[in-house]
Amino acid sequence: MDAETAHHLGMTAISKGWVKGRRVEGAGLKRTLFGVDFPNPVGLAAGFDKNALALDRWKDFGFGFVEVGTITRHAQPGNPRPRLFRLPDQKALINRMGFNNDGADAIAKRIEAAQPGIPLGINLGKSKVTELEDAAEDYAYSYKLLKEMGDYFVVNVSSPNTPGLRELQDKDHLVKIFWRLREIDSRKPLFVKIAPDLTEEAVDDIASVVEDFGLTGVIATNTTIQRSMLPSDPGQQGGLSGAPVRDLSNQMLRWIRERVSAETVVIGVGGITSAEHAIEKLQNGADLVQVYSGWVYGGPEWPAEIAEGIRDAKLPTKTSQGE
Repeated sequence: MDAETAHHLGMTAISKGWVKGRRVEGAGLKRTLFGVDFPNPVGLAAGFDKNALALDRWKDFGFGFVEVGTITRHAQPGNPRPRLFRLPDQKALINRMGFNNDGADAIAKRIEAAQPGIPLGINLGKSKVTELEDAAEDYAYSYKLLKEMGDYFVVNVSSPNTPGLRELQDKDHLVKIFWRLREIDSRKPLFVKIAPDLTEEAVDDIASVVEDFGLTGVIATNTTIQRSMLPSDPGQQGGLSGAPVRDLSNQMLRWIRERVSAETVVIGVGGITSAEHAIEKLQNGADLVQVYSGWVYGGPEWPAEIAEGIRDAKLPTKTSQGE
């Protein structure tokens, strides 16, 4: 079956409550970061529930938080299909979705009516029709509309599937975007999501923006455009996620952790296919983790198993009450 069709069937089953996992909570899992209480540190990464169709369901699978989107100001169909591909032998995915979503106005109504029961992150991207020089206003529109609905917000400038988007990781562009968002609301927790393909110099620039604007944190990382970690190139353009990106993502996680303050929250995502991999990210400086591709191959109870593995490891945790 086409991977995207399979995803939509799965989302229908989840949103209607036909399939469930199990919840996981407990004293050894709770985190309080930037004033938000997380029942456990395992989150569903952006891209899985792009349109906020199943917000009331994710807690039933053992997730401690969920991030919806990527949401753009303008509704857009994304890139032509097929655009999602599974590599089962590598426990990996390649996607070139292109920020397909219903747009900020439609999704805002859906979020407003939902009761997720766990912290909600909202991932924002640039509309394809918007020129790079107008990106700050594009992000600002969505942020202003949604700012009372999320516990934290993510500026996604790292997807490889929107032409020119990764240029927004350059310091000058980032400054304009975060300056504009801070004008709208200086209180809301703001994150930036980065690619695993950055140079150390680019990470230096991003870390300086994080510090200059007092951003709440960084999400490391998005998908990679590299293919060297695969046994052969499958010949599909797009972002590679899943097990092959783990080492690259962990390197970026370490680099960013070394360059930001201890108070900065870092969310580690990329290549988690077992509890040991999630623990590895936490040991490398992540405060929370997110999963996507690993869950595609892991089954309904897999997120709960990851959380239980973290609990059993009894890792020291950072708790921050501030914003």
